[in-house]
Amino acid sequence: MEKFSLLYPKNEISSEKILTEEAVNDLSIDYICEKLTGERYEQNVIKNIMIKIQSNPNIIRYRNDVFDDIYHFPKLRERIQELLDELAYLKDLEKSAKDATAAPIWQLINRLQELDIYINCISGINESLSEHDIKSEGLKSLKEYVSSVYHDSGFAYLREDIKSLVAEIGSVRSISLGVNLDSRMVPTEIGIVSLNDQPFSKPGFLNKFLDFAAKKSEIHSGANFDGMTKIHTVGKVSGDDPLMSNLSRVVTEMLGTTVKQLKSKLSRYTNISGYSLTKLIPEFLFYIRWADFIDKVVALGIPMCKPIITDNQNREMFAESIYNFKLAVQRTSGKDFEIIYNDMEFTPEHRIYIMTGPNRGGKTTITQAVGLVFLMAQCGIYVPAEKLTISPVDSIYTHFPADENKTVNLGRLGEESKRMNEIFGMATNESLLLFNESLATTSFAEGLYIAKDVVKALRYLGARTIFNTHMHELAMTLDEVNGNIEGDSKVASIITGIHDGQRSYKIFLAPPEGVSYAQDIAKKYGVTFEQLTQRIQNT
Repeated sequence: MEKFSLLYPKNEISSEKILTEEAVNDLSIDYICEKLTGERYEQNVIKNIMIKIQSNPNIIRYRNDVFDDIYHFPKLRERIQELLDELAYLKDLEKSAKDATAAPIWQLINRLQELDIYINCISGINESLSEHDIKSEGLKSLKEYVSSVYHDSGFAYLREDIKSLVAEIGSVRSISLGVNLDSRMVPTEIGIVSLNDQPFSKPGFLNKFLDFAAKKSEIHSGANFDGMTKIHTVGKVSGDDPLMSNLSRVVTEMLGTTVKQLKSKLSRYTNISGYSLTKLIPEFLFYIRWADFIDKVVALGIPMCKPIITDNQNREMFAESIYNFKLAVQRTSGKDFEIIYNDMEFTPEHRIYIMTGPNRGGKTTITQAVGLVFLMAQCGIYVPAEKLTISPVDSIYTHFPADENKTVNLGRLGEESKRMNEIFGMATNESLLLFNESLATTSFAEGLYIAKDVVKALRYLGARTIFNTHMHELAMTLDEVNGNIEGDSKVASIITGIHDGQRSYKIFLAPPEGVSYAQDIAKKYGVTFEQLTQRIQNT
């Protein structure tokens, strides 16, 4: 089979970067993978695809279309899932067939089984894809390939050969062994008496044989047949086992004509292999697990949509009703709460956001939401939004509070500064930068001093950025930054909304609330000077 992928279209150059360990952790990728599937192998497969962020728009669109087909045809997903199990077994069979230590007869039989499964997989994929009105380039290409194999004359001959060979080989159901003993009753030789087309059983000819033998000699008097003892083999019949090796040789000799016929027929199919199909297992798994999970999300009335992908140089995003996908994950687990949706955009006038708002007001949730929207869109799946148009980012860099164990040598401020320096050394103007309460672990004056320089550097870099912070003063000098620092991306202030002193978790383009929010809260809970003195007087 020609090189084929449902993730990477032909004639397109892949442009992907591995997410940093910090970004993987800050975007909760492990948590999401664990919710998609309970199988560790599948979790690793999904994670391995997700952490390689793809920025080629054509590759992303290719993936989006493949996922769209798989998502819209549940029966296609079910059938492919069934075939995945056969393909996985096929992979194990091929390893066994190529094992030089396995006896020739067992290698041939494994090859026979391999081709039989290959036929079933080709037939199953061909039938499934033909039954659905698929539109994606990826699945159409796969359909063309399996259709050509399915209708190829060699494939038809293969099916007939497999059918006849399986019938002939499968007719041998038991072997009669003869054992020679010396005068001390120690086995000295073992040989095959006959190959039989029926398995041994007590009611059958074995019972008659034992009854007959009992009449011929007192040696057999009173002997009871308690049944057959199972022979356990693990995956293959190895040439390391003398008995089985000898058995293989004798079987090969006694099945001389059949084995020669088997070798002759299978030699015509030396170039046919299902192994290339097994390479699609991880890709199908990725799409199917995501489609199954998104079905659950949509069933709860939570929006998911196919993103529109524009060219990289636009460095834009237009999002309607985005939300943090982790909230949807929690809802599928039975938690009951309202999800707040927000509109947001990245344009030259609003490409770098300084986000302020109250503690526990949703700053971290929104910051992470934007990262997951880009990541999921560029993986090729649906995104948590009603509508989304994006230019792909070349990578996502995050700067969230670090684990205390990582700050022992440098201290918190030193560690945060070091990570910031590393981010600016890797990021380009096509990256996405997410800062979450950065520089909050030092004194306010020190943090503000460093943060001002960071914001200036962000303006100079021009990357799409969310810098959420408790330092309201940082967002009060943006006109100065935009006016004095060279760059094509302006810095804007965005706040998490406040309504009647309550956290609304909605975001707005506006100057920082600062003290005004504190005044609202103070009035609501009666802790202004006037309210407190009145309280004292009434006591």
